[in-house]
Amino acid sequence: MSEKSILIVGAGIFGVSTAYYLACSSSNPSRITLLDRGAPPSTSAASTDINKIIRADYSNPLYMTLGFEAIKAWKSLPFFNDAGVYHQSGWIAMDEKDSDLPHRIRKNFSESGRDDVIVDMTEEEVKSRWGGLLQRTDCSPFGSYYFNPSAGWADAGKALAIMANEAVKMGVKYEIGEARRVVCGEGGMHAIEIDTGAAFKADKILLATGAWTSQLMSSVEDELELSDEERVENQASAAGVCVAHFQLSEAEKEAYSQLPVFVYGGQGEVIPPTDSGILKFTFATSVKNIISTASGHEISVPVPDQTMAPPGLQEDSMNLIRPRLPQVLDGGRKPDYYRLCWDSITPDQQPIITRHPNPSLANLYFAVGGSFHFYKFLPTIGKYVANVLNGVSNGLQKDQAWAWKPAHESKGGVHEKLVPTRVFRDFCMT
Repeated sequence: MSEKSILIVGAGIFGVSTAYYLACSSSNPSRITLLDRGAPPSTSAASTDINKIIRADYSNPLYMTLGFEAIKAWKSLPFFNDAGVYHQSGWIAMDEKDSDLPHRIRKNFSESGRDDVIVDMTEEEVKSRWGGLLQRTDCSPFGSYYFNPSAGWADAGKALAIMANEAVKMGVKYEIGEARRVVCGEGGMHAIEIDTGAAFKADKILLATGAWTSQLMSSVEDELELSDEERVENQASAAGVCVAHFQLSEAEKEAYSQLPVFVYGGQGEVIPPTDSGILKFTFATSVKNIISTASGHEISVPVPDQTMAPPGLQEDSMNLIRPRLPQVLDGGRKPDYYRLCWDSITPDQQPIITRHPNPSLANLYFAVGGSFHFYKFLPTIGKYVANVLNGVSNGLQKDQAWAWKPAHESKGGVHEKLVPTRVFRDFCMT
């Protein structure tokens, strides 16, 4: 029996990793098509970035286990290893005084026999290490500190392009076009219409479309008159965060390269400088951008321009940079540029990796809901998505965690600090 054709829409981490793993196990990888609006790495994807954090520090044991599996793959996959895209810098985490998160993380490490990855530190030790770069850091909100040498960061866009190219080498077809509409035909959904009017057909279609998923699905959801529970917005909604970048001098780059990834409690992180000397700050302030569909349903969609951070978000960023590394703002210095990074976020911050529950969309599958913490799984997540496409269980725990939910539990999620509580327009006032 011939293998079924598969169309993967979206060349972010879910799409690229899935294409790679499908090709690895296929006798005919040319049956697999990866469609994206741009060549790899597609510039609008949340996955395409200068760097992303790689770690296994989770309060949920499932993601701790998956994190260590991914770290092993970052080190062992030849195409990543040869390119040197993974940097095991370790990370220093500052824990808020009223938070039980560090206790839960330590408990998971201990119960899995990984006590060696936690090194407790005092405030004095934190301030004196790494060339004293954290000497001026405001530590008043924190009650404990730990260093995890197993963590690090990856050259994000570079790694994504490398894995996409590996899939293409094996025979996967990479097509460029912007998906505009889901076309529903007899026996279920069977095509994706792109901006040129052309349609891509396949036996199975995987939407790995991240923050653009609701926008893409809205017309077919209206056509089928789906209830709110069956609409993808109820499962995964677009959210945006602002990140700030400083171009360092050679002397600054040498100094700041001593730092591990620096986790400033639940407020965000500082990632060590890239080869080109870019120091990046991330922030936990996330926003939705609400629009109404033709049928009057409210959904969140990315703003068209990812390079223009509104004044309110820039001010918010400056206020969050100052307590971490106040010296980078000396002399009135400001970030050299910002980016608005959009991802789809679920209420419990666990992805949706499953088939659509509606029989009229029987050929449609999802791998969305990265929730700002899934990049680290690029080397491994595709094998689990491939299992879903092939009708193979990933085990009860993963199947349940990644299933379509009638109602998501919104409290105590995997990455709850990034759940949006504001809307984009709130920050556009001058």
